[in-house]
Amino acid sequence: MALKPEPTAPFHSVQYALRVLETVSKHGTGVTDVQIARETGLPTGHLASLLLTLRREGYVEQVMDGAYVIGSSLLLLGSGAARRQALEDKLQQTLVQLRDSVGAAVYLSRYVDGEIRVTQVAAGPRTPAVNEWVDFRSAAHASAIGKCLLTQLDQNGRRDHISRHKTARLTSRTITSEKVLFSRLDSQPATVPMLDLQEYALGTVCAAVPLTAGASAGCLALSLPIEDAHRLRSAADTLNRRAAPVLLSLAL
Repeated sequence: MALKPEPTAPFHSVQYALRVLETVSKHGTGVTDVQIARETGLPTGHLASLLLTLRREGYVEQVMDGAYVIGSSLLLLGSGAARRQALEDKLQQTLVQLRDSVGAAVYLSRYVDGEIRVTQVAAGPRTPAVNEWVDFRSAAHASAIGKCLLTQLDQNGRRDHISRHKTARLTSRTITSEKVLFSRLDSQPATVPMLDLQEYALGTVCAAVPLTAGASAGCLALSLPIEDAHRLRSAADTLNRRAAPVLLSLAL
């Protein structure tokens, strides 16, 4: 359905946006602005500003050949597999931006069905991920990720986890005493990042901050090689400050 622009009626802009989105959605492999203008009846000048706004808000994206396809924000309004993939992609983009901001590999982890799960990682040649030489599920007592997740459990939840995953000594710095571990967890301020100073692996330091979305325990973490340990505190503070956008993405 072609529309004739009526700038004096502001609500028509919403109609124009809807027609544009309908047209882009109809052409799954992409559609040019010329074709959009032809099918909607919008003049090129008016369409250009509208497409710019839709791109800025993530409702459409422009691919390599200049054609337009539907964007992640539009997919997030849907349901099912497409929405889940769009949410995961959006979250990964956020983690990549955070990785570049803190200059360290970044991890998203959750506590699901009694186990630690690292669900997404943003690493790179200059920000390598930690070598998972012991499964993170078995190293909650030593890793920043694990300890951060354990702080979000009650005493019974912690004891249940430790009963299934013994506190093995991974390095000379690893806490193996359940009493000492739980005392450290209880004294950890909620607003202070949890640190791992070579407790999980020699040559690596880590920090983690909690991400609590509803009843689900989660955390955001980073790792640095030991030669960059002097940056850990400032990187952890940045991680803490930048956790809000990640939490928002999880809540969508």
